[in-house]
Amino acid sequence: MSNPIQIIKVSSFLGHKDCIYALEKSAAGSFFSAGTDGMVVQWNIANPAEGELVANVASSVYALHYLPIENQLLVGQNHEGIYQIDLATKSILKSAKITTSQIFDIKTSDKYVLAATGDGQIILLAREDLSVISKLKLSDKSARMIAVNPSHGSYAVCFSDFSIRIFSFDGHQISHHLTGHLNSVFSIAFSPDGRYLLSGSRDATVKIWDAEKDYTLHQSIPAHLFAINDIKFNNSGNLFATASMDKTIKIWDSQTFRLLKVIDKARYESHRTSINKILWHDNQLLSASDDKSLMLWAINEGVMDIKMGM
Repeated sequence: MSNPIQIIKVSSFLGHKDCIYALEKSAAGSFFSAGTDGMVVQWNIANPAEGELVANVASSVYALHYLPIENQLLVGQNHEGIYQIDLATKSILKSAKITTSQIFDIKTSDKYVLAATGDGQIILLAREDLSVISKLKLSDKSARMIAVNPSHGSYAVCFSDFSIRIFSFDGHQISHHLTGHLNSVFSIAFSPDGRYLLSGSRDATVKIWDAEKDYTLHQSIPAHLFAINDIKFNNSGNLFATASMDKTIKIWDSQTFRLLKVIDKARYESHRTSINKILWHDNQLLSASDDKSLMLWAINEGVMDIKMGM
């Protein structure tokens, strides 16, 4: 078997009282999680028993975004807008009531904060003070996730109207409108070199779009049994992972797009219910589930898994 991969379950993080829908990187050795219980928690990778409550808000949280230079956290509180939290003092610095709908994702550029909302909008805010610059109403269906292209000065947004739209940061105009999925598109991710855009849908397929060839469809993969909730590349870009409502995580080779491993409950004592978010931390992968738990996985390359096979 080429590209041997060993999977080891490292630890579990327990304490949330309901489904977990958001994972976000933090300072070295830590990460944030949030979900329908309104709790925003910061965890230490090395000490899963010590989660620190950062905020406890009144409604569900689907979106978190860390600002490392400022050491601040943007929290998308459903129906209430965005909170900007100072992590040193655990205090709210600013709040922006930008929508009465859900906030499904938050991303930033040098100048902007971008928010994807449940009423089909992309809302642009000034990074310095969270003032609203513009609201782009693009669909009657939800805007689900934003991905920033690391090399082309553009960003992508996927929607529950089965499509993906590509925007330029210069003027925020639509440059491409990608169709082909047969159901809501829940997740998108650019490869670290900006060459490919991957999309995952409720139709259980992963589609690979070639950004250097005008976003032509490079490949379509029947990847899972049910909806694909998240896609993430590792830092080196040689692997990507997908998380699904079918209770599995799959590890893929990003050069050949070949399946390498399946992480599930039967083989690895994984989650019991839908896996909603994943997050790479060096050669480890975090996962968040409807079962109220977080799990940490070591993804060791060049080592044959003792379980053999996928």
